[in-house]
Amino acid sequence: MIKISTLALTLGLMSFSAIAPVKAVVSKTTAASSIVWKSETIDVGTIPQNTPKPIVFEFKNTGKTAIIITNVQGSCGCTATDYTKTPIAPGKSGTVTATYNAVNPGTFTKTVSVTTNVETAVKTLTIKGTVVAAASGVKS
Repeated sequence: MIKISTLALTLGLMSFSAIAPVKAVVSKTTAASSIVWKSETIDVGTIPQNTPKPIVFEFKNTGKTAIIITNVQGSCGCTATDYTKTPIAPGKSGTVTATYNAVNPGTFTKTVSVTTNVETAVKTLTIKGTVVAAASGVKS
């Protein structure tokens, strides 16, 4: 009888034990960027002083919705910007142009920030190179 009572008591206590709820495992996938840049950094090499140099960044829309560039900003007043103003349909390409006007000789690194309707983070594009001093107009 003791064995049966012990068994009944054990089974009875087990029925009151806490049961943890089963949590559903949700896998969250991060969508790949719908903007694929041909290059995010362009080295222009050596450029002459006081000669504006346009640098074109190309990208392709690999997503399922149109891309609209909402803002493009150069890191300094020496970098003018332009970009595709119309919506870029899926499968189509667009551009961001940064025109660097090199006033001072030496190496440089400048950035261009691009904001779109499809990316949560601002994309930073980089241009770099070396500016060589303009030849002096004085002859000896």
